[in-house]
Amino acid sequence: MSERATQATPEEERDADGTNAGADAPPVTSGAESLVRALENEGVEAMFGVQGGAIMPVYDALYHSDVRHVMMAHEQGAAHAASAYGAVRGEPGVCLATSGPGATNLVTGIADANMDSDGLLALTGQVPSTMVGSDAFQETDTTGITAPVTKHNYFAGDADTVGDTVGEALALAGTGRPGPTLVDLPKDATLGETGREPGPARLPETCAPQLEADEDAVALAARAIERADKPLLLFGGGVIKGDATDVAREFAVEHGIPVAETMPAIGAMPDDHELCLEWAGMHGTGYANMAITHTDTLIAVGCRFDDRLTGGVDTFAPEAEVVHVDIDPAEISKNVHADYPLIGDAGRVLEQLAEELERPPDAREWREQCLTWKEEYPMDYATPDDEPLKPQFVVEALDEATSDRAIVTTGVGQHQMWAAQYWTFRHPRTWISSHGLGTMGYGLPAAIGARLAAEDDQEVVCVDGDASFLMTLQELSVAVRENLDVTVAVLNNEYIGMVRQWQDAFFDGRRMAADYGWCPEFDKLSEAFGARGWSVDDYDDVAPAIEAALDHDGPSVIDFRIDPAENVYPMVASGGANGKFALSEDQL
Repeated sequence: MSERATQATPEEERDADGTNAGADAPPVTSGAESLVRALENEGVEAMFGVQGGAIMPVYDALYHSDVRHVMMAHEQGAAHAASAYGAVRGEPGVCLATSGPGATNLVTGIADANMDSDGLLALTGQVPSTMVGSDAFQETDTTGITAPVTKHNYFAGDADTVGDTVGEALALAGTGRPGPTLVDLPKDATLGETGREPGPARLPETCAPQLEADEDAVALAARAIERADKPLLLFGGGVIKGDATDVAREFAVEHGIPVAETMPAIGAMPDDHELCLEWAGMHGTGYANMAITHTDTLIAVGCRFDDRLTGGVDTFAPEAEVVHVDIDPAEISKNVHADYPLIGDAGRVLEQLAEELERPPDAREWREQCLTWKEEYPMDYATPDDEPLKPQFVVEALDEATSDRAIVTTGVGQHQMWAAQYWTFRHPRTWISSHGLGTMGYGLPAAIGARLAAEDDQEVVCVDGDASFLMTLQELSVAVRENLDVTVAVLNNEYIGMVRQWQDAFFDGRRMAADYGWCPEFDKLSEAFGARGWSVDDYDDVAPAIEAALDHDGPSVIDFRIDPAENVYPMVASGGANGKFALSEDQL
């Protein structure tokens, strides 16, 4: 989309003047129709929203459009579904809502997309511009509220320009470091008459991301990599968002450098590749955290060094020179000092490094050491006969029953960690979760967006927790109405599980407001929605229930009653050193 946003054909230039709308397209007559035409021109195929008064002119314009609209149960769900749709497709998703509470209900999803650098365009209705500031019905300062959590937002001026504004916002959302943009749409701008066709999407003149790193900086970084004894690649979410996965994998294999990932980068390197140490951080693998602790040259690509990755910054990669590749200059040395800053597109900068490197680092002993750590700190677990069903077993059974290309969405909490730890990911854009904001309830609406974005033969599995599922389970009505083939696996321990784990570890076991003590029967609740439901609490029933759910052509929910005492390990205490991870509570 960014290339289309920066280049225009002569025909498109004539479109910008409203003189060449296209032989098959009806003429634009209103601002709302111009807005929809702008989306159509940019190839938008689906959008997610909730109807309402101030956004109604846009919905009316969608009546004759081929853009698929999915009516969600709640605006937060619309934002999450759009974000996940975009993450799977590799382009900005689109959500829309009415003014006031509709817009404010989008904010959690917009903030989530902002933290995770997910391309997203939010369209919000607004009272007529002449009434703005009068405390009119369902009025709120949407641009003011969302300014801190968007790349940029706009207040649409009039019917003649609203289409161009939407095109610019969509282009900006997917350019450089992706992120959310928002266009607030007063009713006089969408209802107003206009015959002007929107032009090709244009980026703001100030938006010109640097794609190639400085050649001298690349040369210095290459020399550092060549002399490294213990080099480590750290792939961040920017590797996937920048479509740099193939280049990154080739760089690692060609130069024999082990790879650790951040959680947003899961799938950037196949989990079962001999160079892959999987993901690092608070609940990452012991071997990834040991590699970070002992590397002498850390090559970080497209990551922002958040606290859940680094633990204590002073103890993070303490022996390493740091090469940091990122398209956003603001991330360089923000949290971790970069000895070799390389500003540019992830794939292009890795190509520059590959061209500059005269020889690979001599890392044979280091690779052997990383394999030794894999043997010393395996990701295993016990399944005693006298204890309830273990969640790790459920995740592995789901993984075994699905293809390598299955898409996994999650909410946030213990279930999210178990899914990330025990599912073997081999492809990018198959792990869809909430990372930076940690938004419980993300999983189910994300599964809806992912299902619509995925290829027909890709399974979509939502691994959820009971607490997360309770936050957005109304979206099950959408999955049923749209007949979406998604499978929801609820790892049900009747707790806000991660809170309970922290209370036991750090608050002397005072379980305040973490213990539900009772949960709905999710299988029966799902049947009431019109989905299929199962309840499982025995190992022998796990595989048959999964097979039946996957075979069902439509939404299904399996309520797995898991061991409520099970915790997530390894674990690095908040602010602790990555190399001092705990494998049990008594080690914290």
